[in-house]
Amino acid sequence: MDVSYLFVSFLLILTSYLFKSFFRRKFSNLPPTVFPSLPIIGHLYLLKPPLYRTFAKISAKYGPIVYLQLGFRRVVVISSPPLVEECFTKNDVILANRPKMLFGKIIGFNYTSLVWAPYGDNWRNLRRIAAIEILSIHRLNEFHDIRAEEGRLLIRKLMSSSYPVTMKLVFYELTLNVMMRMIAGKRYFGGDNLELEEEANRFREMLNETFLLAGASNVGDYLPILSWLGVKELEKRLIALQEKRDVFFQGLIEEVRRSKGNEMGNKRKTMMEVLLSLQESDPEYYTDSLIRNFVLALLAAGSDTSAGTMEWTMSLLLNHPEVLKKAQNEIDQVVGKDRLVDESDISNLPYLRCIINETLRLKPAGPLLVPHEASEDCVIGGYNIPGGTMVLVNQWAIHHDPKVWADPETFNPERLEGLEGTRDGFKLLPFGYGRRSCPGEGLAVRLLGMTLGSIIQCFNWERISKEMVDMSEGSGITLPKAVPLVAKCKPRLEMENLLSQL
Repeated sequence: MDVSYLFVSFLLILTSYLFKSFFRRKFSNLPPTVFPSLPIIGHLYLLKPPLYRTFAKISAKYGPIVYLQLGFRRVVVISSPPLVEECFTKNDVILANRPKMLFGKIIGFNYTSLVWAPYGDNWRNLRRIAAIEILSIHRLNEFHDIRAEEGRLLIRKLMSSSYPVTMKLVFYELTLNVMMRMIAGKRYFGGDNLELEEEANRFREMLNETFLLAGASNVGDYLPILSWLGVKELEKRLIALQEKRDVFFQGLIEEVRRSKGNEMGNKRKTMMEVLLSLQESDPEYYTDSLIRNFVLALLAAGSDTSAGTMEWTMSLLLNHPEVLKKAQNEIDQVVGKDRLVDESDISNLPYLRCIINETLRLKPAGPLLVPHEASEDCVIGGYNIPGGTMVLVNQWAIHHDPKVWADPETFNPERLEGLEGTRDGFKLLPFGYGRRSCPGEGLAVRLLGMTLGSIIQCFNWERISKEMVDMSEGSGITLPKAVPLVAKCKPRLEMENLLSQL
């Protein structure tokens, strides 16, 4: 009798909750949602990794704008170009905020880093530093020789390799060398200093852990009571990681500070030297903590993501040798065989750009853009979005939507012929859009173009077996390959004269 009474009471409470939720939604004009939304947990029961695919399936069923109640947090998932346009034009200022989540609190130094800072004076100043002092066209041009030299050293390394090449490792060493030389004036890989390589490997471990933990779901972000009850394993790991990162980058700051005191003449300033110069004029704002977090954001955004995109590109080319051959022919015609591809050539190599953009479409380094949050009530797609709602743009779903792209799962660079830059309206946005778009886009485009152009120009590439390259995706927020690419390369006969001079 007691059991029956409890069961009936539970049904009445559940029915009342669902009834009130239905009418509250009906009169609030919220976007379509998934039924049911359970008490307390809401739609958390739906979430399965990888989230970008889970959200894509939900959107395919319920529409391009979907409202989800994830614990206490309201979330809207966007997966169509017209709605993305609304988000980043009409509502760009309102959606320029970031939600407060555990990762941003600890790794984003209490929401003060460039990525996690709320929209306001601090973020605007950090963005200004990135856009003008660090990543402007003028500053990137100053560091052109570093990128060109690292490209030549990569070619020499590949020439001397008699074994199949692990491509992610090669690309990672290149990108980290480029970034560290631009940031701190030091080169990690390719020399005889084993201590530097050990330091670089420590950094790589920290970076891998950062991306892994960033992709980990923290239920406490949606159900704070779980944090209060002691579910803190992820928080402990993040704190330990942040402590390691602080020690590593403080050491780097001290090293640059010492060398800065000995600088002679008008030598080009590294990015960290620029930040330390700003610290001299305003030490209360440009603290060592700010510099550590700023530099880490640059390194994380500029190394692993670029290396991963290059690995995906070569994987696709090895599975489509006719595309690789067409790219080689274009480079031969435009650049010739007497010099290496340079950054200045990229604008004259439209097919190479198409290959890179098609890779970014199929395998975007950020399948879900960094979360946005509505600072006040707004309207998207004719629906009311309450202030405080997290807005997720699922660019992976847009890039793979057959309503947006014909035969979207096929690698077809020709589909992007005529595209200038890396965006096709709001159908293709690998670096985001609006105020919170990636400030390192210019650097990434230069590095991708010159590196891929050079190795396509100089070598014939083959798979290590007759089997197609495995294109499955691993876990993490940057869409890594599940199976690292290993490939064979051989210098092209047409390039022997040039390669002998390197």
